[in-house]
Amino acid sequence: MAAVAFAVPASGQAVTYSREIARIFQAKCGQCHRPNDIAPFSLDSYQQAVAWAADIRRVVTEGLMPPWKPVEGHGVFRDSFALTAEERRQLLDWIDHGMPEGDPADLPPPVENPGEWVLGEPDRVLVMPEGFTPRRGRDIYRCFVLEAGLEEDRFVSAIDILPGNRQAVHHVIVYLDESGEAARKKEEDGQPGYNCLGGPGVPLVNMSGSISSLLGFNATLGGWAPGARPRHLPDGIGMRLRKNARIVLQIHYYTAVSVEADRTRLGIYYSKKPVERSLYFLPLAQTNLEIPAGAERHIVRWDFLVPPFLDAQAISIFPHMHLLGTQIRVQAELFGRVTPLIYIDKWDFNWQGAYTYQEPVSLPAFSRLRMECEYNNSASNPRNPSNPPKVVRWGEETEDEMCVTFLGVTFRNENLLTGVFR
Repeated sequence: MAAVAFAVPASGQAVTYSREIARIFQAKCGQCHRPNDIAPFSLDSYQQAVAWAADIRRVVTEGLMPPWKPVEGHGVFRDSFALTAEERRQLLDWIDHGMPEGDPADLPPPVENPGEWVLGEPDRVLVMPEGFTPRRGRDIYRCFVLEAGLEEDRFVSAIDILPGNRQAVHHVIVYLDESGEAARKKEEDGQPGYNCLGGPGVPLVNMSGSISSLLGFNATLGGWAPGARPRHLPDGIGMRLRKNARIVLQIHYYTAVSVEADRTRLGIYYSKKPVERSLYFLPLAQTNLEIPAGAERHIVRWDFLVPPFLDAQAISIFPHMHLLGTQIRVQAELFGRVTPLIYIDKWDFNWQGAYTYQEPVSLPAFSRLRMECEYNNSASNPRNPSNPPKVVRWGEETEDEMCVTFLGVTFRNENLLTGVFR
């Protein structure tokens, strides 16, 4: 009988599913590869791991999975599900050497299934009042008005969004409206929601005289795009949700196959600990886009100067491009010192998300924030929706492009400037 070779780690023991591989799957794959989530199969048993081993080997070898996009050394983020070099080696060696199961007694304790909500049951779930069926083959922007139902102002630690029709929902932005304009637009439209290409059509500044009003920041709780995973904000930081605000879901629909009705749900998680600073979303956006047809490497840039007296800290970052995007980089510069904020060198429209820094990143006043987006608008880009390629400009539709980063920031002197925080 031929000898059977096994993967052997530094400890001298053969790598087995029960001892090493199951723990890797739990830590780095289980948030998506679980029942009824975005992944096409679960990885919660030895049988499932063996059945999908060939696919696992391919996507791990090609660097496609796990889909952690930030390049190491360009920001240190919480909750990374990137494989370490050792985990990658163990996983590939285990597959190459017969996938031994090992002793089931070595299995890690099972991870509690939180249900359909990754962060567990939300404190409040809001759902579109009516279903909406988007037309096939068209970009549609539709806004839906939800009542927050609060008796007092609250701080939000996280949101999660569950599309009712994943094949049709392209992305979602969660706006806040204190003016009543969104409800009026909904009543005038007479259909579920109202058309809102170009924005929700309501005042997008906080109405309380806060920093967001001074700088024109959008009043938002964040959003969702394909591949996004929700994360709680660090303790002491929250997004203010005022009791008189309505929540507006701006949903971009695009579907080539599905004509089912959508009723997207919003899960809200309130801050459980005292909040010391509010989170604001600073949009970095280069709207002057014109990507030439046939260009394999077209680069655009955008700068933003942190205003005087507004020393900031970056808490999270959410870069965004469309199908032609290949790379995106954001960094801060002050007196010749460069602080990398994020760099994604293999942009994938299907895997986007917000990334939370392990520790807040200092952005003193006069820091220059620099964003650089790179595109491939040639026939060599398999994701290019146009054949032959055509000139592509800024726009909200799928075949348009964007160069945007939403930077979640706090301000050290927030109480002094607003006078209304506490």
